[in-house]
Amino acid sequence: MKIVIKINRYAERILVLIAFIALGINCAFAGGGSRNGTGGANELLIPVGASSIAMSGANISTVSGIDALYWNPAGAAHMTNSATALFSHMNYIADIGVEYGAVSANFSGFGVVSLNLKTLSIGAIPITTNEQPDGTGQTYTPQFLVAGATYSRELTDRIAIGLTFNYISETISQVNASGIAFNAGLQYLDLADIRGLSFGLVVKNIGPQMKYSGSGLLVQAAPIGSTSDPTQAFDRAPSYYAIQAAAFDLPSSFEIGFGYNPAINETNMLHISADYQNNNFSGDVYNVGAEYGYNQTFFLRAGYSISPNNQDQNYIYGFSAGAGIAYNLGTVDLHVDYAYRATKYFNGNHIFSVSLGF
Repeated sequence: MKIVIKINRYAERILVLIAFIALGINCAFAGGGSRNGTGGANELLIPVGASSIAMSGANISTVSGIDALYWNPAGAAHMTNSATALFSHMNYIADIGVEYGAVSANFSGFGVVSLNLKTLSIGAIPITTNEQPDGTGQTYTPQFLVAGATYSRELTDRIAIGLTFNYISETISQVNASGIAFNAGLQYLDLADIRGLSFGLVVKNIGPQMKYSGSGLLVQAAPIGSTSDPTQAFDRAPSYYAIQAAAFDLPSSFEIGFGYNPAINETNMLHISADYQNNNFSGDVYNVGAEYGYNQTFFLRAGYSISPNNQDQNYIYGFSAGAGIAYNLGTVDLHVDYAYRATKYFNGNHIFSVSLGF
């Protein structure tokens, strides 16, 4: 009986790995950098959470708890608290603010259920028309948000899986678009029975096309008369025709990564990670990151991201770094993290995160 159980466990692991790899391969990651700028819903690509951004997102194989929701939903299954809340703010490019909040609850024997919300603060934009190209004196405020629900579960003491459902909403003046997207992730700890070696795989933003609609796509048609005098006015209601906006695909990606935690001692911790990201609307990206922790209280992090594809010369990210503090307040675990991400052409991104574990 013990032999049968052992075989079944290994078969379960192999099947899970095959299923996720097959899913990633079949998710249409073709074109890459040759399709730059042709996708939409790019708010899905804006990362959240200071600790992982400081490591360039290379830690998809080891990220855990509520920090894992964006990077790899499987990691949320390793949550140690009964409930956790996370709040994050990013000074993004072009003076755009990114606000993010999430809550997770750990249900014994069932798994971890999480909810999250990401919004963009773009500010007011002047309204211009063909007749008034310098502005009408009015403004509009674009609204972009992604609301997600995640279920994560540990299948064994080494394998965890996670699935996220995202609702996407975009509103620009009098037009809007909405859609849905799915993320699926896997984590395998102590890979090949090597203690500290981890493997991660995640597929992101798989879903149907989105399309804009709304009254902003209505255009007034010029009246056509039947009299010989083309200057004669016509006393009738104006007519309109609707512009049909083209549908657009979501920016899907497939990531695979490895991490290693070498055994040092109880006071000092080191984590090294790397991952490869294949995108359907941009060139491939390679990320590396490292984290040093002292006494599970103070953390220093750094990472680097590169896209070597010759067709992706406009990749604007590179070096990142950050630090964090973890402190127990008795019944509450407090984590405060900061990250800086350098960018080309724009000011660097500053990210602040606070999480509370209960």
